[in-house]
Amino acid sequence: MGAGHGHRLFFHGHSPIHGAPAHLKLVALVVFMLLVVATPHRWWMAFGGFLLVLLTVIAVSRVPPLHIVRRMVVEVPFVLFAVLMPFISTGPRVEVLGVSVSEPGLVAAGVFLAKATLGVMASLTLASTTEPVDLLRGLRTLRMPDQIVQIMSFMIRYLDVVTDELRRMVVGMRSRGCDPRSPRHWPALARTLGALFIRSYERGERVHLAMLSRGYDGTMPETSPR
Repeated sequence: MGAGHGHRLFFHGHSPIHGAPAHLKLVALVVFMLLVVATPHRWWMAFGGFLLVLLTVIAVSRVPPLHIVRRMVVEVPFVLFAVLMPFISTGPRVEVLGVSVSEPGLVAAGVFLAKATLGVMASLTLASTTEPVDLLRGLRTLRMPDQIVQIMSFMIRYLDVVTDELRRMVVGMRSRGCDPRSPRHWPALARTLGALFIRSYERGERVHLAMLSRGYDGTMPETSPR
């Protein structure tokens, strides 16, 4: 991965947050996440304080809030689960907008949603201010096992390649009158995903053989810092 390789999550900038060492940002993220997870239920002021810290970091980084908000769509499954919790939980019932829901479930949903939102926002802030190659260098600085760093490196490098291939396959399906959003065509979508897995597996084998032919011995060469 070249030093200049960017990623769609990264927002180019020259703020102090962008310039901070990647390994320090990783440590800060882990500490922040541990604090969020360890915060007891109903400590709403603490969650508000965490949110204020995050908003301050985003403001200092000069990353547009819309850049973060658009990518928080990954949180949708967590939101749907949180919405269901007051209805499927047991315990005392309370009326909310005329609907009877579980009070413990309502509190658990609020806490769950707060922690998930803070975690997603913190992770996106790190991804928006740190290039993938710097993250990998930071992990090596923190003594992360080299094999894991290599796996993450290949995942970042080929994620866009696989995504583009899936997009082309979906375009091909639609050109043949097959709509992947329709449950009637989900069997065809499943076969497409299976074909994508096989193609990705074969691509991985070809890349591995090409690396071996160039002298790969289980360690990746260091890329020079920018």
